[in-house]
Amino acid sequence: MAYLITSRKNEIIKQASKLCSSADYRREQALYITEGARLCCDAALSSVKIKILFYTSKAMEKYGKYIDVIKEKAEQIYEIESHIAPMLSETKSPQGIFCMCKMENYEHNLPDIQRNSHYIALENIQDPANLGGILRTAEALGVGGVILTNHCCDIYSPKVLRASMGAIFRLPFYIQTDTVQTIEKLNKLGFTTLAAVPDSEADKITEVNFNRPTVIIVGNEGNGLNIETIKVCSKSVTIPMLGRAESLNASASAAILMWEMMRKKSGGVL
Repeated sequence: MAYLITSRKNEIIKQASKLCSSADYRREQALYITEGARLCCDAALSSVKIKILFYTSKAMEKYGKYIDVIKEKAEQIYEIESHIAPMLSETKSPQGIFCMCKMENYEHNLPDIQRNSHYIALENIQDPANLGGILRTAEALGVGGVILTNHCCDIYSPKVLRASMGAIFRLPFYIQTDTVQTIEKLNKLGFTTLAAVPDSEADKITEVNFNRPTVIIVGNEGNGLNIETIKVCSKSVTIPMLGRAESLNASASAAILMWEMMRKKSGGVL
């Protein structure tokens, strides 16, 4: 049964609104907000623990099939009046469907990492669209998981969630505070660690052998990888380019690197 919320001052609405805008509050509460019919339905179908489902009457008219699926998984259900929806959204035209979800069972510990898979590691990625796009590509290509180090932007931010198209619900990820220590641990676990750099002297990614479990590390959008990070990696690799551009967008770089890594891993049949 859905209860009706009519006031923007409702305590549940105020909590949900704060979850949208504050990464610190999301971490404190171990909760986050997903928005939109497809993303919320994807969360429900991916066994995400949905604490609360919010929807407007207009959303029920247009997206009733999605909402019915989500209702089966939600612990609490609220219909909200249309003037409340913008409080829970960062989009200009919200669809009127939102879920408050629990942070659990997604973040994995590094010692538990599967040692027969290939991974992408990200250092200080700050653009939510880039992070979400990398997650989406990683899942699509069958990458084993994503390692986030050194203050990447919040993986549970609404912009990351939208850009990932639900990949966050299914793709293992590992949040680490120190990139250098993380790479040293990966080296000891038997991984080949590759620092992605815009340097013509580095090994071309197209010529790298991926017969061992590998982690490719991609750096910050503006500054790339820290020098200390590059030094502890097994080797440096680069994307060969024929044009005049010196580097690529972080998301584009990660996509090319992951494609080549997974293509080689699968024997070139990707």
